[in-house]
Amino acid sequence: MHGYVTRDAEPVVLKDLRNFAVVAILGPRQCGKSTLAKALQDRIGAFVYLDLESPSDLRKLSDPELFFQANKDTTVCLDEIQLRPELFPVLRGIVDRTGRKGQALILGSASRSLLRQGSESLAGRISFIELTPFTVSEVAGTPGYELLAHWFRGGYPESLLADDDETSNRWRQNFLRTFIERDIAQLGVRITARNLRRLITMLAHSQGQLLNSSKLAASLGVTYHTVRDYIDLFAQAYVVRTLPPFEDNLKKRIIKSPKVYIRDSGLLHSLLEIGSFNDLLGHPVFGSSWEGFGVEMLLSGLPDWQGYFYRASTGSEVDLLLMKGRKVIAVEFKSSRAPSVTRGFWNALDTLNVTEAAIVAPVEEPYSIKKNVTVCGILDLVNRCRQY
Repeated sequence: MHGYVTRDAEPVVLKDLRNFAVVAILGPRQCGKSTLAKALQDRIGAFVYLDLESPSDLRKLSDPELFFQANKDTTVCLDEIQLRPELFPVLRGIVDRTGRKGQALILGSASRSLLRQGSESLAGRISFIELTPFTVSEVAGTPGYELLAHWFRGGYPESLLADDDETSNRWRQNFLRTFIERDIAQLGVRITARNLRRLITMLAHSQGQLLNSSKLAASLGVTYHTVRDYIDLFAQAYVVRTLPPFEDNLKKRIIKSPKVYIRDSGLLHSLLEIGSFNDLLGHPVFGSSWEGFGVEMLLSGLPDWQGYFYRASTGSEVDLLLMKGRKVIAVEFKSSRAPSVTRGFWNALDTLNVTEAAIVAPVEEPYSIKKNVTVCGILDLVNRCRQY
C-alpha cells in the first residue's frame, strides 16, 4: 500500500465548506487531517495553510483580524487549533462581519468537548467532522491491502504503510511516547507521564472488558474519580473508547459499567509489546484484539450509527448493538475463520427481540447460519449498514 488514500470524509468536508463559515476536522494526531486538507485544496479553491506549531506561521497571526482581512476570499486552514483556543472568539467576529461560507478550515487533535469553551462561541457557524485512522472501508480496495496487516499494525497511516512490522512498531512506540509526554501536557493537564503510561497499559490489558475504575485506582494509588478523569481524557484525545451498555426496560439486572478499548489495534499491540502477528496469535489478548478492531472499524466507518454492548446477569450478552433509528443489528466478534457463538448470544437475541445479527470474523465470503444471522467480514457489514 502506497500513495494517497481517499478518505470517506472528503465529500463531507467539501459540502460543509459550502454551507458553514467554519469547518473543523477533529481526530488524533497523525491520523491524516493535514494530508486530507492539503489534498482538497485544489477543489476548495483559494487556500492558505498555517501550522500553529510553527513559529513562522504563528507570527503571521500576530494580528489575526488583519491576516483574515488580507485573505478575505481565501479558505484559511489552521492546523492544531487546540494550541490556540483564543482564536475561536476572533473567528466569530470575522465570520459574523463577512457572512462568507468556507472562511476557515480548522484541524484539531482534541475532541469537540475539549474545545468546547472556544467552539461554543461559533455555535451555528461551525460544523464538526471526526477523522479517524484508516478504516477498512477506506483502504480495503487499495493495491497490496491485507486485512491481517491492518489489524496488527492499526490504522495510523505511518504505521500501516510502513515498509515492515519493525518500522511500524517503532513509529507506534514513538507516537505513544509523544502522546504521553507532550500531547497530554499541551492540553493543560498535569499528570505524571509514569502514571499515564501505567494506566494506559493497564487499559490495554483490559481490552474489551468492563471498566473497573476502583481496581485501576487502587493499582495507581489515586482516587476512583481521578482514574475516571484520566480515562475521559484519553477518550477526548481519541486514544481510548468507552462503549456504553444498552439499558432496556426489562426488570433484569443489566451491567452498568462501560467496556473499554484502546481504539487503534496497533497501539494496543505496542502497549502490550506484541512484536509480530505470530506473537499476537499466541497472546491472551488475541480474541479481544479482534473485537476491539471490529468495534472501531464499524463505529468509525458508520458515524451515523450508535454503538452499545448488552450483558445481563443471566449470561445473555452481545458484543455490539448497532443502532440507527429503529434499526438494530446485533454483532458478535469471533477471531476464528470457523466461528461459533454461545447460548448467551442467542438468548440475548430473543430477550431483545433483535431480528438481524452478524457474526464478524476474518472470513473471505459471508454466509448464513440461521435466518437473518450471517457470518461475515467487517467490510461486508459496513456495506450492509450503509444501505439502511
